[in-house]
Amino acid sequence: MKTPFHGVQLADLAPWYAELTALRRRFHQHPELAFAEHHTAATIAQLLDEYGYDVTTGVAGTGVVGTLRLGDADRAIGLRADMDALPINEENTFDYQSRQPGIMHACGHDGHMTMLLGAARYLAITRRFNGTLNVIFQPAEERGFDSGGQRMVDEGLFERFPCDAVFAMHNHPGSPCGRLMSRRGPFMAAGDRVFITVRGVGGHAARPHLAQDPVVGAASIIMALQTVVARNVPPDKTAVVTIGMLHGGKALNVIPAEVQLGLSVRSFDPAIRALLRQRITDIVQLQSASLGLSAEIKYVEGYPVVCNSEAETTLALQVAAELVGEDNVDGDMARLTGSENFAYLLQARPGCLIRIGNGEAQANKMLHNPGYDFNDNNLNSCA
Repeated sequence: MKTPFHGVQLADLAPWYAELTALRRRFHQHPELAFAEHHTAATIAQLLDEYGYDVTTGVAGTGVVGTLRLGDADRAIGLRADMDALPINEENTFDYQSRQPGIMHACGHDGHMTMLLGAARYLAITRRFNGTLNVIFQPAEERGFDSGGQRMVDEGLFERFPCDAVFAMHNHPGSPCGRLMSRRGPFMAAGDRVFITVRGVGGHAARPHLAQDPVVGAASIIMALQTVVARNVPPDKTAVVTIGMLHGGKALNVIPAEVQLGLSVRSFDPAIRALLRQRITDIVQLQSASLGLSAEIKYVEGYPVVCNSEAETTLALQVAAELVGEDNVDGDMARLTGSENFAYLLQARPGCLIRIGNGEAQANKMLHNPGYDFNDNNLNSCA
């Protein structure tokens, strides 16, 4: 292993491991949804104030930014963690399980906040930098639209808290604990949402000839949508079209008047993104018309592509290798079709998102799973 970066070693945080674990589990017990992270934000603000940061609250609603200036350099960086939980009912039974029915930290944001707080505390104590550090605690990452990252940027995050570069970390179940992974350029996909309402004429199930059945239309649309990627997207490109929602009818003997579909659409290339939108729209309209039905489409463009900049990713991978060893770093991780609203920050400033393994045992309890839990070993070291 190379000499640790500027003398920093993972073992430096060992004395705080129990304290950080307790804090992470406290966050886990008290999850809050997007733009409702009031208790979470208050806890973060209090700790940053104790660490000696200038603390700004109410950023994009419930966001918190801590600023620490040392020396005379005019350079500045931002380190970002997400704060919100998900509307999922937790199935874990450990003693720190969620106390909020129907809400849980199923994506590890409780761990992300704790890791950044640990780093913020360490940097404030060691004071081994010259310039300005902004630790950014962002609300509403899971929202999918009008998200916390987008609001922060739109409301002048980097004008209020200038940063030359910005960095973030997200846990990755299924990879060994402590393994660090990233890649230069496009890393995580753009994510769009499509809401479709297929309308017909309802009627009696025994007299389908007197109705215009939107259930049959929806089934036809679902099958036709399977060709969007397979027969339109070049094989060397990546795209995903998933029908994740289907609602229609309430009784076996009634043909409903309408059926609703919901789609998740992922892509990396702007041209492919536009192609997907056009083909989905055409298929929905033409399949509906062919059966005497009508269709309404609401196409919502979501998070853009997470695109890691060259220099900042090289730096992040270098630091990672010096901390955990080159064998524990993957600088060419496969692109991920999940989406992340850190993309908005990366559109405004150069930077890098890096993934940290959450443990191989977590492979069957992936992100957004009711049995998921953040691996507390990542608060210190998996050695």
